[in-house]
Amino acid sequence: MSLLIPTVTDYEDAHGQESEEVTYQEKLTQLSDKKDSNGNLVYPWTFETINGFFKQSDPSTDDLKFNYATEDFGRTKSWPEIIEELERLNKEAGENECYKLMFFARHGQGFHNVCVNKYGLDEWHRKWHALSTDGEIVWAPDPMLTDLGVDQAKENNQAWKAQIAQGAPIPAKFYVSPLQRSSYTLVYTWGDIKPEEKRPLVTDSIRETIGINLCDKRSTKSVIRERFDKHGFIIDDSLTEEDELNERDTREQLHEQAIRVNGFLQGLFNEDWDSKASALDEKKKLQNSVISTTSHAGTIRSFIMVLGHRHFTISTGGMIPILVKGTRKSD
Repeated sequence: MSLLIPTVTDYEDAHGQESEEVTYQEKLTQLSDKKDSNGNLVYPWTFETINGFFKQSDPSTDDLKFNYATEDFGRTKSWPEIIEELERLNKEAGENECYKLMFFARHGQGFHNVCVNKYGLDEWHRKWHALSTDGEIVWAPDPMLTDLGVDQAKENNQAWKAQIAQGAPIPAKFYVSPLQRSSYTLVYTWGDIKPEEKRPLVTDSIRETIGINLCDKRSTKSVIRERFDKHGFIIDDSLTEEDELNERDTREQLHEQAIRVNGFLQGLFNEDWDSKASALDEKKKLQNSVISTTSHAGTIRSFIMVLGHRHFTISTGGMIPILVKGTRKSD
């Protein structure tokens, strides 16, 4: 029996705050012509979802009942067909267009999720979010996975092995939140699958919503390195020793988080851009066409907003594949 079952709270996380989507579009429009100190656009890429490859993008799919792990990840075609189509799209794309198949994974259950389930979302927001324990369980800061969370990641491990046996691609790059619940989810999901040379990059840009909630305060850079060096993780240079981002006294709003993950996507797609030729590097575009991220409910909600994908409920330990098109405008 699958452990990847969404809850009503998961549904609310995925479908709430619709007004923030309007605010996001307004803010993004304001930033569209922003340039850095070198005169380059900060947000040159626009993103969209390409439908038809996965059931998750179909409005008729019930996202509260759908389980990708028992339905071949939701694919509507064979993996060889998907890979062939992805390659064709990239080869036929314009010099400023790029397609990537992205897997957005959420961490397995953490002890903060247990607290929310125990007391309810209203009580969490009223009291427990600012505390570390109720005397029975400890959920902050930077909580570990529960036994269920570990087992959810291991279920994903088996699901991936089954799909790889049917031709699924292993991602070219792996990105992960610095919070240990996400990092350990990646370890338990991919540890004995991905080649050692594919080293996950730990980045603040895909961490959970920042501020107020003590469970979302990350460990120090030194502790992260101590935990995950042995798993081949690389820590992004911008990650500071102390968690300076979480020192804000307000909770990051959804539109702000969406701008943040948009920035992550800008960097990801720019890695394939040849600035001298003012065009995409065709070799890199094909090599880097499959990407894995392991993060959080709020982060995936933000990705879905940025990509224009339909709202979709993601359980703890859950995952959603999305085929993404990026289009770059000139600086």
